[in-house]
Formats: sequence, C-alpha cells, structure tokens
Amino acid sequence: MWAAGSQRAPACAAPGSNIKRSQPAAAAPPPAAVLPCQSVSSGAQACRTGLAGPKQHCGAAYGRVSSSAGASARPAGRRQVATAAAAAPAASTDDPELPPASSSGDRSHETDIVIIGSGIGGLCCAALLARYGYRVTVVESHYHAGGAAHSFEVQGFHFDAGPSFFAGLSGPPGSSTNPLKQVLDAVGESVECAQYKKWVVYSPSGTFECVCDAEAYADNIRRMGGEEALRQWRALEERMAPLQAGAALFPAAAIRGDPGIVLTAGRYGPGLLQAGLVANKLTGPFSAVVDEVVTDPWLRGFLDLECFILSGMTVKDTICAEMAYMFLERNSGHSTIDFPFGGSSTIVDALVRGIQKHGGRVLLRSHVDEIVVEGSRAAGVRLRGNRAPGGRPEVIRARKAVVSNASVWDTQRLLPEGAVPASFRQQSLDTPRTGSFVHLHLGVDATGLPQGLEMHHLVANRWSDFEAPQNVINICIPTVYDPSLAPPGKHLVHAYTAGNEPYEVWEGLQRGSKEYQAMKEERAKPLWAALERVIPDIRERTSLTLVGTPLTHERFLRRYKGTYGPAISARTGSFPGPSTPLPRLYRCGDSCQPGIGVPAAAASGMIAANTLAPLWSHWQLLDALGL
Repeated sequence: MWAAGSQRAPACAAPGSNIKRSQPAAAAPPPAAVLPCQSVSSGAQACRTGLAGPKQHCGAAYGRVSSSAGASARPAGRRQVATAAAAAPAASTDDPELPPASSSGDRSHETDIVIIGSGIGGLCCAALLARYGYRVTVVESHYHAGGAAHSFEVQGFHFDAGPSFFAGLSGPPGSSTNPLKQVLDAVGESVECAQYKKWVVYSPSGTFECVCDAEAYADNIRRMGGEEALRQWRALEERMAPLQAGAALFPAAAIRGDPGIVLTAGRYGPGLLQAGLVANKLTGPFSAVVDEVVTDPWLRGFLDLECFILSGMTVKDTICAEMAYMFLERNSGHSTIDFPFGGSSTIVDALVRGIQKHGGRVLLRSHVDEIVVEGSRAAGVRLRGNRAPGGRPEVIRARKAVVSNASVWDTQRLLPEGAVPASFRQQSLDTPRTGSFVHLHLGVDATGLPQGLEMHHLVANRWSDFEAPQNVINICIPTVYDPSLAPPGKHLVHAYTAGNEPYEVWEGLQRGSKEYQAMKEERAKPLWAALERVIPDIRERTSLTLVGTPLTHERFLRRYKGTYGPAISARTGSFPGPSTPLPRLYRCGDSCQPGIGVPAAAASGMIAANTLAPLWSHWQLLDALGL
C-alpha cells in the first residue's frame, strides 16, 4: 500500500513542468535484458497456459476489457520494461554454469544460490548476493519480473499492478534510510523521480490534504480533530522521539540472521545501546505507545487509518518500529514522496540491471514445481516443463542455498512431504492473512480536468473498522507526474480496495463465467463511487476499464488466496527471520521480518543476503553505504 504525499502540477504537464525532479546519482546503463525462457506463439495459447504476453495481459488477468478506444501506440518516453521479449542477456552465455539463452532450451544448470520469485524482496536479495560475488539465479513464474510491483501495458496505457507510493528513493548514495534505496545504491543503480509532498483524504467528516511535513501534519490534525487532538498528538510525538532515535541508529542493512549480528551491530556503539533500551517497545504493537496518551476518537481513527495503509492492520497490531520509521521521515525536515518516472517497473528494471551486471540471471516464465531436498537440506529447485534431453525434469542446483520469496503458505506447498517438521509446517500454514484486492485500472479522457489535480487520494467511507471490506479505497493518477504512461490527452487511473477484500466472496468462481463478471461489476461499485468524489464524471470519461480481483492476484502473483500478506499481530507474535528448520533453505519477502510493504520487503531481502554473506563482506558493504 502507501503512506503519505503530492505536489500540485498541471494535470497534463510534461514531466518536469512545475515538478521537482530527483536526479539519478549516476547515468544508468540501458535496461538489461531478462532471459526469455519460454515463447508463446499465439494469444490463444497464451490464455490456455496462463503465459499471455503483455498485449494479452488484460484478457488473461482481468477476464474482460471494456474499451471504446482503439489501440494506441505509446508516445516516446523514458520507460522500458525488462520483459521476456527483451534482447539477449547482458552476461555471457559462454560460461557453462549459466543457463542457455535459447527460449526453448534446457534451463537446468548449477549455481550458488537460487531465489524463488522476483518480488521486491527477492530482487533485493539477489542484487546484494550478486554484489557479494555469488552466482545467483532468480526464477519467476510470470512473464514480467517484479511480483506485485510489475507493470503491464494495454492500448498505450502503462499500469502498475501494485505499489504506487514511494518515499526515500531520491538523493545521492547514502542519503536515504529506505532499504530499497540502499540496495540500489549498493549495486550502483538509481531511478529518476518526481518529488511531491501531499495527498488528499476523503473522510465522513470532510476532505483534507495531508502534507509530508511535521508542522503541516500537526496543523491538519488541529483543523480536523480540534485542539485536544493536537495536544494528544504532541504528547504522542514526545513518546515516539526516543523510539525514532533508536530506530535510526541501527539500520536494517546491519541486520543478519546469525550470531554475526553481534559484530555488525557493535559498530554502532552508543546507538546500539539506545536502540536496546527501547527494543521492547519497538518490537511491540504501536498501541502500547498510543494508549498511553491518545483517547480522542478522531485522532485514534486517524492513527488506525495511517497504520492500515502501511501494514494492512490497525494500531493494535502494527509493529511500533514501522511507525517509528514514519515519524522519523516526517520529522526529518527534508522528507518528500517520490514517484519513479515510468512507474514501479522502473525500480524493477534497476534491480534486474544490478543483478545482471554482477553476473546473476533472472529467468521469466520459469515456474518452480518443487524445492529439491537431498541429504536433509535444500539442494535446488525443479521447474515445471520437460525441456531437458530425454524429457527428464529441469533442475537448477544450488551449491549454497535456496531462498524463497514466495509467501509463507506457498513456500510450504513447494516442499516435499517430511522436509520440515510437521509442527513448523502447520504453524506456517496457519499463519493469519490479510484480505486481498479489487482493482480498477482505467484509461480516461483528461480534457478539462482541474489543473491542480493531485496524484494520490484516500477514501475512508467510515472513520472506524478500517479493515472491513470496501471501507478504505486508494486512488492513484500517476499521469499527473508522468504523462508518458498514457496516450496524449489521457489519464491513467488506478483505484483499489486496500487489502480488505475477502477471498471467500470469490472462491469457486470460474474466470470468464457470467457469475464472475457479475461479481466484478458488483464489487467494483464502491471503487466507482470513490472515484466520483475525485472526478465526478469519471464514468463518462472512461474509455478503458480493467477489473482485477483476488483470483487475479492468486493466479498471476502466485499469492495464496490472493492475500496482501500475513496478518501477524505485534501483540501476539512477530514475523520470522530468514532461516528455516531445513538447512540451506532461507526466505525473504513480506512473510518474514520486518513485514509488509515495499521498504519492509526490501529490508527482508537485505537481511537474507547478509545472512548468507561472509561477515567481512557484510562489513565492507556497510562501509560502502556509509552506514
């Protein structure tokens, strides 16, 4: 999801007009190629196999496209997505340890580390491991890298499938506390961003703007909640101050999941002591701090909403460390919100480049059927398909480790029976989960829309029970800052229920059936109503409509029941670390520490990579990052 931001700019301004632009730290090379590992000969075949190319994405993923506009070529722009149709791999294919470049060849090979899934966590883990000097192969079932952060194109509109709200991606190397930016810095990559500072909230008591600035934020709380809400907010800020300091002095990049953490943490000296003094509160629920000083109903609702859009949970269940980071960013005096030109796929492309220029590979359309276990330890992965000579299974062997970026539930389904203790398996399968999503991806006519249209909008239909289905809805209009994402004169709009859509409503429906279409129309009604609060005549302006559902998430992201992620309450437990009971099997992503969200997923990738790397190499990385 997202957490704050936006600066006024003309709705159809060219990128750079009245927009603050971040500059990449160094000129990045052209987008690196991703190895094409399976060809699709026709749209019909694509839909049968679930491997539709970009032009079939809407039909395969969304079931039906409603459009009154003809296909439109995308105007020249800066965005190029690394896909399975890209050019030849950057790394040499003469190396016998690298898989073949042929789209129909045997993918079997031996490497140091195999990473299952190319979500943000998996790509960050792979990028750092490649930088550490390991041979790394990422295997991805989809035809796009990026997991929930991938993008797709329909009729000249370039949609992000998931995250659209980012912070801390700008600035020179070493300037950001965002783990994703730190990974990009480590592999010598960067993304160019538009920078802005506010977003709009639509609540039952009125509409208001939230500005990513400490004093402006406080003034907004006074206007909406009153003087007592402001007094309690100030008291909360005082309680959070030592927690912010403790979180800032011990970065995620220093964490590893083995005893070596004693040494990497030791480099922070007094900072480590300060972090240790508040560790219990940082790892506990945010409510433990909030309950000490906040009783005002409006402010408590606002804090619940802020937590929910970050973690998918409210104050009582969200880990305090996540909120300490947000307070730290907001109070820094230089905090901005970043939109990467080209959308989230620009970040994915940069991570893929970082992997490849350090000798790693990303294999698309390469579905893992099973984690290979030999001698009671993870030894590689078996891929779906029989392209190896004699029809034998294709296996990628891992000399050092297998890292799963799949969810906690999906990882268990990849393990052979008996590979892990029954109690661990059951505990993993019983992990509580958040809801899923309903998406509206729209192409709309931008003619005559207000010049001050903001990019991000948040609609809360009720000021309580934010986890309830269809209560909270996010809206993003990225063409406010990057018109090249849509044909001329058009806006691209993405609205979605915020991780609160129950999978059970959709379970058993057949894609393409009349019942499925009727359910999509019914469950999309609150999204249309929310959009009409931003653009009242949105229906008349719309020429392209795509509806995504929990079944879309389940199928294309390989997410168990289409979930946003685990709902592990900080009151009763904690997200697990990178290690598992099966030797040489590790994990990263939103099913392990620190939790849900893009920065957290990136941090999980860092932690897993650091755990596998020699202590001295980890120390050198921290030096290089200036941490």
